[in-house]
Amino acid sequence: MKEKTKCALLFALIACAALLIDQLTKLLAFYFLPTPLSYQPIIEGWLGFSHVENDAIAFGIGSGNRGFMIAIMILTALLMVGIPVLSLTVFKKNRPAQICLAIIEGGAVGNFVDRLFVKNAQGVAVVRDFVDLTRFGFANCNVADFFITLGAVALVIVLLFIGPQAAFPLKKEWREEAKKAEKQ
Repeated sequence: MKEKTKCALLFALIACAALLIDQLTKLLAFYFLPTPLSYQPIIEGWLGFSHVENDAIAFGIGSGNRGFMIAIMILTALLMVGIPVLSLTVFKKNRPAQICLAIIEGGAVGNFVDRLFVKNAQGVAVVRDFVDLTRFGFANCNVADFFITLGAVALVIVLLFIGPQAAFPLKKEWREEAKKAEKQ
């Protein structure tokens, strides 16, 4: 099997797994917390699950602004196409970066699916959030948000420090390989 095909399959497998995990956790959370604003503590005073139907993006930005949310949907759709293309072109020799991008893709698709198919009682498109992080100064979120955030943080670390293509390769062998590639 060609290397490019293997990379594409790995990307698709990771992104689909992330999407499946996200959608399954949302389904379970809303099954066990059927009414909006219901709450179930997990670690009393620290962590809990709650039923939140989010019609905005992070921290309520764009709530009630249909035009803004349409623009966000268009931007997300473009990124959902662009991320796999980046993975197979710009990062074709950087497997850790490809994995990070696949995780981000799975999370982005998970929230996009919600916006397309999940409506609240008023018929407004929403994303299902259920992990209550308000005690830590954050909003409620979901597994897709974790995938997007952790994937992005990991991607920055990879681009800065991991592999011969990194800006500041950590391993001596990566630095030597980068120097060799520069001379060619």
